Amino acid sequence: MPDTDTLADLLIAGGTVVNETTRFPADVAMKDGVICFVGHPAFAPRAKETLDAKGKLVIPGAIDVHTHIREPGMTHKEDWTTGTRAAAAGGVTTVFDMPNTEPAVSSPEILAAKREAAERQAIVNYGLYGILDERSLDHLEGLAAAGVIGFKLFLGNTTGNNPAPNDGAVLEGFEILAGLGLRCSIHAENSPILFWRENRMKAAGRDDAFAHLAARADVAALESLSRSIVLSEWTGARIHIVHESCMRSIPVIRDAKARGVPMTVETCPQYVLLAAEDLTGDAGRIARLNPPIREGRQREPILQALLDGTIDILGTDHAPHAMEEKQRPSFWDNACGFPGVETSMRLMLTLVHEGRMTMEQYVRMASAAPARAFGLWPRKGVVQPGADGDIAVVDPAQRHVIRGAELHSIRSPFTPFEGMATVGGPVATIVRGRVVMRDGKVLDAPGWGRMERPQMPKPEPRNLATTTRAILRPGAQPW
Repeated sequence: MPDTDTLADLLIAGGTVVNETTRFPADVAMKDGVICFVGHPAFAPRAKETLDAKGKLVIPGAIDVHTHIREPGMTHKEDWTTGTRAAAAGGVTTVFDMPNTEPAVSSPEILAAKREAAERQAIVNYGLYGILDERSLDHLEGLAAAGVIGFKLFLGNTTGNNPAPNDGAVLEGFEILAGLGLRCSIHAENSPILFWRENRMKAAGRDDAFAHLAARADVAALESLSRSIVLSEWTGARIHIVHESCMRSIPVIRDAKARGVPMTVETCPQYVLLAAEDLTGDAGRIARLNPPIREGRQREPILQALLDGTIDILGTDHAPHAMEEKQRPSFWDNACGFPGVETSMRLMLTLVHEGRMTMEQYVRMASAAPARAFGLWPRKGVVQPGADGDIAVVDPAQRHVIRGAELHSIRSPFTPFEGMATVGGPVATIVRGRVVMRDGKVLDAPGWGRMERPQMPKPEPRNLATTTRAILRPGAQPW
């Protein structure tokens, strides 16, 4: 018999729960932000509010480990209000914000200012990255204590004017992070190669749709990936390679994982759905990002690596800009990046509809794997009692056409997926038991989002006798 003494806050009734390894019909109830019941409707508790999910799928909310909310310093592109409304519209219940804001998150004081802005505005949960560079080395422990979700290392240039640090500083940073146990997300492109080739091409008069791709040939990513793996394997630092776009990286990743390198990898919808040869003119300007969208023949190998788990995570690299920053005459002058957090789930559910992946695979890459990689599992990434009430209710048959003008990233009303028809999408987004989006309408809930702190496994640092700190001691011996 149902427990009539328990009054849940929300009951999702009549749906089919889908986790990464299974699916089953069940009602789901939440109380005080936590799932308190998953089971047969006859045993479901009474609730203050009921959401009818008949014919729908009930999945753990997506965790986007790679977003650029742009606040502080660049709110003409995005802020915590517009960015988290876009997330809610897209079935995303947690976003991780990159540290290349202005100022970059290089100290606990700067982190506190960013957190204050998020606490006032965010309607979905969030994690905050600290930056790993030469100025932050003395602040890594303080940032960790303040609750960063992890750290970000830019080995390739990007928005925010954060130069790639010296390799010696990277090694020292990895040595510190290995002892802390937090994961370091890495933009793995070789900056000296990129700048050299770009400057050579500008001098030669190259200013065409494919110049950006030519400057960032696969070798720049392969070199940086390999260097990151070597330093991770030596120090024991946990790393995460962001926005993987190269099919030639796949065997390198497989080999490193087989050796036990503590790494995870992400890719994004643009790298499995778009092709460089189709992106010219205005489409090329809109789709310009780092690393670039590559030749169409690279899409299927990246997708297959995502499906088989070689690539662990689906992120977005959500990177909004003001519209005028994407419409400059020279391709070199156009800002890199575009909104993605709102469209990702629709795009990938279309692949589910087409039979190219299963719903269970989508849940693994978009929710369960991110939760495990960043110390949020099993509190997030799964629909089960005791987990946070972060859920997306999905209509697998919903048809939609993506339009930039309709995006909730209202200062960035553009997308390279303009006009693309999708099948399947979120009809409700629930954050810690509260409905923040229903039937496409994002509800007002400023400040409801919570900062998420990681609980990582015990650190496993290596080669401690040769760390930078160790050799600074008088008389230290490297053994």
